[in-house]
Amino acid sequence: MTPSVGLSQIVWSDAGDRLYSFEQAAYFTQTSVTLIEQFVTLGLVEPTGTMLRRQDLVRVVQIQRLRRDLGLNLIGAAMVLDMAAEIAQLKAQLRACQAELSARNLGGSFK
Repeated sequence: MTPSVGLSQIVWSDAGDRLYSFEQAAYFTQTSVTLIEQFVTLGLVEPTGTMLRRQDLVRVVQIQRLRRDLGLNLIGAAMVLDMAAEIAQLKAQLRACQAELSARNLGGSFK
């Protein structure tokens, strides 16, 4: 499924991201190529062609940790990560709105 890339070979995307073969991803995440392929098949990570980015490897490790620590299945662990990311994004948007509102209120008090 993946091109033959040695564990020591470094590949870069056009955007400048380091890319990892499924074999490299399995090695660095201490899993197996079969499990990495399962993650891709289920849509839990999205490969760039037949390679994975660093953030995909981080996601594999996070999902594995949730499986181990909380006993979640693959889909459940991925949903937890997706919801956590969405909550973080919403919190950032809320902080930005609050800062804008504070700036407006401060600007209005000096008129």
